[in-house]
Amino acid sequence: MGGVVQPRLLRGLQDVFPQYMHGRQWIIDTIRQVYERYGYVPLSTPALEYLDILLGTAGEETQKQLFQVIGPDGERLGLRFDQTVPLARVVAQYPDLPRPFRRYQVCPVWRCDNPYEKRGRFREFIQFDIDAVGVESDVADLETITAMCDAMTALQVGRFRVRVSSRRVLNLLMPLAGIPPQRAHEIFRVLDKLEKLGPEKVRLELTTGYTDQSGSPVPGLGLSSRQVDKIDQFLAVRAKSRQEVLAQLRHLFRDLPQAEPELLPLEQLSQRLHALGYGDEQVVYDASVARGLEYYTGTVFETVLLDLPEFGSVCAGGRYDDLVMRFSGQRLPAVGTSVGVDRMLVALRELGRLPLRKCTAQVLVTVFDDALMDDYLAMTYELRRAGIRTELYLGPERRIGKQIRYGDQYEIPVLVVCGPDEKARGQVQLKDMSVGRKRTAEVSDRDQWRAERPGQFHVPRQQLVRAVKELLEAQA
Repeated sequence: MGGVVQPRLLRGLQDVFPQYMHGRQWIIDTIRQVYERYGYVPLSTPALEYLDILLGTAGEETQKQLFQVIGPDGERLGLRFDQTVPLARVVAQYPDLPRPFRRYQVCPVWRCDNPYEKRGRFREFIQFDIDAVGVESDVADLETITAMCDAMTALQVGRFRVRVSSRRVLNLLMPLAGIPPQRAHEIFRVLDKLEKLGPEKVRLELTTGYTDQSGSPVPGLGLSSRQVDKIDQFLAVRAKSRQEVLAQLRHLFRDLPQAEPELLPLEQLSQRLHALGYGDEQVVYDASVARGLEYYTGTVFETVLLDLPEFGSVCAGGRYDDLVMRFSGQRLPAVGTSVGVDRMLVALRELGRLPLRKCTAQVLVTVFDDALMDDYLAMTYELRRAGIRTELYLGPERRIGKQIRYGDQYEIPVLVVCGPDEKARGQVQLKDMSVGRKRTAEVSDRDQWRAERPGQFHVPRQQLVRAVKELLEAQA
């Protein structure tokens, strides 16, 4: 046999321990309940796709972040970097799917980016997506935005804001600034870095370029100062109300006759949002939202948490009407959004709003005497069959104090103790661990604590299930 292998973790990956796995699952379950109220149905796709499926859809920056894999037969493969491209492949591959196809999917994706640039950024992370494929109506954009709002409310994130823009309105920048339309994607890619880099570095990247902190050159796009001034005027559009933003955009694009048809959908969207109760405090129009992925064609949006202003977006998406065409040759309109579950997990931890629990068990049946193992098994399965999540202690310790400590480490709510004396009396002892923890914090004298035995009481063995249920209900 070889030597001992050093345990180590790949850069940008994470081990998630029980209390945070529970928190992650709570986030997923909460979002799923919201999305299923909207009628989305679940889908699963493989982690691996053929490399040509993934290439050419993500934009230059994301393509650099692809994890590439060589298959057992020499196939060139890649780990999915999002769920939208696999969805487009599925819709093109299975033409008999009902249209519109409204699906949700929650699964890991992989991007080889810098995990240390921002809190909550990893190279493997869980995303929760919804998409509606085969729907031209702007109402699908509306529903996507309101679903984002409803998910944030259900997650109890506190104050949040959905920032909405439009790629079609962004495209008006090209004639406004005298920039050839074919350069739009590379400019949007730079604008999407605005929050990360700040306005000065974005301006340099749009013009002459600069040298980053590592000493590496960042090439510029070669735009003139006059052209970037026009872009700055666009990015400076700000107002508390969506209506005022639209008024400022109309003024900025007043000399472009093609502008009004692109602004009217945003006006109708705003009116409908107001009618449904989603006001300016929840959904704002923000011209600076560009989204870096090249496949977006219409409305784009991202959600930020106002109590963590430097954290960045936790949910983002938009309309992509041409992506499926790459696989089918036919245009199929679509819109969707994605929640970064692991980013949300970090955010809620920092905000102190993540429900944490270390255990799945509600009850721990302790083992006082191996001769009574059949009794412990009978109690354990009796509780389980009554729908109570129950763990039987299987460790080597037989001292009850050590087993109580084990249950306390996992914050198990109720412990069952039965020794020869309880067995002879036809009783079991229950320990309400929440009372015990609270009283322990209040009482400093060990003898007093042992005399009081807080949260401990005996019940007849035949009443075990009823007594445990009552105790759990009292704790809820």
